[in-house]
Amino acid sequence: MLGAIIGDIIGSVYEFHRPPIKSTDFELFTDKSTFTDDTVLTVAVAEAILTGAEYGPVMQRYARAYPGRGYGGNFRRWIHTDPITPYGSYGNGSAMRVSPVGFAFDSIDSVLAEAERSALPSHNHPEGVKGAQATALMIFEARYGMNKAALKTEIEARFGYNLERTLDEIRPGYYFNETCQGSVPEAILAFTESHDFEETIRLAISLGGDADTLAAIAGGMAQAYYGELPPALVQQARLRLPDAMLRVIDEFHERYCTRLPQ
Repeated sequence: MLGAIIGDIIGSVYEFHRPPIKSTDFELFTDKSTFTDDTVLTVAVAEAILTGAEYGPVMQRYARAYPGRGYGGNFRRWIHTDPITPYGSYGNGSAMRVSPVGFAFDSIDSVLAEAERSALPSHNHPEGVKGAQATALMIFEARYGMNKAALKTEIEARFGYNLERTLDEIRPGYYFNETCQGSVPEAILAFTESHDFEETIRLAISLGGDADTLAAIAGGMAQAYYGELPPALVQQARLRLPDAMLRVIDEFHERYCTRLPQ
């Protein structure tokens, strides 16, 4: 899941960039690069998996512990709901946080079911659930070496996303879009058009949209497919994360992924 977190941190300074980034030529890390709600909730999902806790309460606890990280208005209200009540969201928040599911579960059925469970506490709209499931399934099947053409065919067949477009066709008219249906397919294409992890992140951000979330979604897929993350990117990301998060990340990767460079 650190691939998603790296994407989030790199994309954080480009989310509201004016004019929008429409190129792959940009600085990866700056003195303003930081983790956002994408990272907070990804780590929350990882902790819930590690501990067997319910997703909703853990996500609420993390969001309260790390306020002001770019949560949407409806989600900010949701953080303080008791009992926890979903609000019909089809925003891309369900997809940005789901990468741990794709790494931790070992069958298509369990990945799809768990992705749905991770989405439902807040994002119970069918598109919100679909975005989480498509992202997690891409990660799961990439881990097992399915080639990119087969991955695209599988996702198109299951979820109806149009993956026949190219980023060059999409980029000129693409705009900031926080919906699952308006960002998950684009993040998938950033991954499938790439040749390595770094290029995935650059391509996702080059669309000029919801940069941190596009890069987080694509980054999880790229980690699963390409394997070892670039050590320099891992180091820069770790420098920007609190110790409490790093402990969860390290425990998760030790249990479910290959050991990462420190």
